[in-house]
Amino acid sequence: MITVKSLHKKFGDVDVLKGIDLEVEKGKVVVVIGPSGSGKTTFLRCLNLLETPSSGEIVIDNVHANFSIKTTKQVTDEVRRKSAMVFQHYNLFPHMTVLENVMEGPVSVQKFPKDKAKESALLLLKKVGLSDKANDYPHQLSGGQQQRVGIARALALQPELLLFDEPTSALDPELVGEVLQVMKDLAKEGMTMIVVTHEMRFAQDVADEVIFMDEGIVIERGNPQEVFTNPTEARTKKFLNLIQQ
Repeated sequence: MITVKSLHKKFGDVDVLKGIDLEVEKGKVVVVIGPSGSGKTTFLRCLNLLETPSSGEIVIDNVHANFSIKTTKQVTDEVRRKSAMVFQHYNLFPHMTVLENVMEGPVSVQKFPKDKAKESALLLLKKVGLSDKANDYPHQLSGGQQQRVGIARALALQPELLLFDEPTSALDPELVGEVLQVMKDLAKEGMTMIVVTHEMRFAQDVADEVIFMDEGIVIERGNPQEVFTNPTEARTKKFLNLIQQ
């Protein structure tokens, strides 16, 4: 469903991504791990075209974007429509209710009728366990609740691919579980997901493939059992030893 070929991203003279290749089948969960500054978030932002790659190709569900040549706005828009992103810091609109936050994308971007968008949003809030918070504002919610609203908002766009950028790293430890449970439920339902996270237990339990990135390249990849219990690369071993201490 997703193919990434030789993806590069430069910021000025700095190479942040140095040729990433990836294939993800429909319904699979890929977890990306690695130290801070390794390019993980930039990689996600390139997949969603929040950042424009310097070169390389992205194919999502038969929409092909080649960044080694100038891409058209139509292709860019089609790639963006295929995926949705859940951010580390929620990024909810503070002046909107929970329900309005979830409705905003379908109404403003996809031009859905408001009644249809509202019906869908209420179902999604039920899905993430927040039906009773529909009329609350973000400041009235815990961090875990806000992040679950963020997941509902991303799902409202009906994406083929969900991207998660360290969705639990800004949460107090006791709130992490409620967000991870929603993500586990989505995985069971067959949602295609690429997840950047430091939650190694989640990676071991849910991932179909784990990718270890460092300094803008993929150092190692494999199923969770292989990567976590028998990594082949010294840099992977060093990283896992540090985080498991």
